[in-house]
Amino acid sequence: MQTNPMKAAVSRGEAQLGTWVNQFRDPAMLLLLQAAGFDFARVDMEHTGASIETIEAMALVARAIGFPIVVRPPKANREWITRLLDIGVWNLHCPQVENAAHAREIVQASRYAPMGLRGQGGLGGATAFRKAPAADRRANANDQVFVTVMFETGRAFDDLDEIAAMPGIDAMTLGPADLSQDLGVSGTPEERATLDARRDAVVAAARRHGKTTAMLVNTAEEFRHWRDEGALLLAYSNEVEIIHDAFAQITARLRG
Repeated sequence: MQTNPMKAAVSRGEAQLGTWVNQFRDPAMLLLLQAAGFDFARVDMEHTGASIETIEAMALVARAIGFPIVVRPPKANREWITRLLDIGVWNLHCPQVENAAHAREIVQASRYAPMGLRGQGGLGGATAFRKAPAADRRANANDQVFVTVMFETGRAFDDLDEIAAMPGIDAMTLGPADLSQDLGVSGTPEERATLDARRDAVVAAARRHGKTTAMLVNTAEEFRHWRDEGALLLAYSNEVEIIHDAFAQITARLRG
């Protein structure tokens, strides 16, 4: 049975560099990112038009080339979690996790018994179309699935330690744009310091409970800082911003 390269890497304490994929849905993008030196891609369904069929194709390619994708569903509920896991996605990036009760629902939906009550499908992307004893298949799936939860409101931090201690929650992060909006600091001089304090809280809770921290970074300096603080899943910008900036630099030089 297949194993999850991203989960294996963080279990060894190896920092992983990824980027968001928001617009370009050709699975060849994964080979391009792999060739460029990235370790994973995080594919967004919450704020894009990506379809479940697109994600299925990307998940199959990701498994075939050993380049993990992480998918953020439109909503972290049983419907989306079940579908994404069954088409072959191992890594979930769950948005808008408001409290411990929501985190427990995510664990229940993402793991088979005895950890949870994940619905049981048949042969497909999740099994690489290979048959195996049901007990072995379920145990392997429970071991390989990797769940990251996003804190995007101030209220979510009330349950930070309870969520961090929860079996089945593998990593934690925050959604800086939504969180700064909720905290009333978006676009203000206090935004950076306020968000960094919340980032520090996530890193500390993850360290206390043996979990992984994921962090969005936009500069090399931010990457090195949060890597040195212990974050192991570091997503740099997104492919739209990277391509836009590269083309803008080229056109500026050409027009001179």
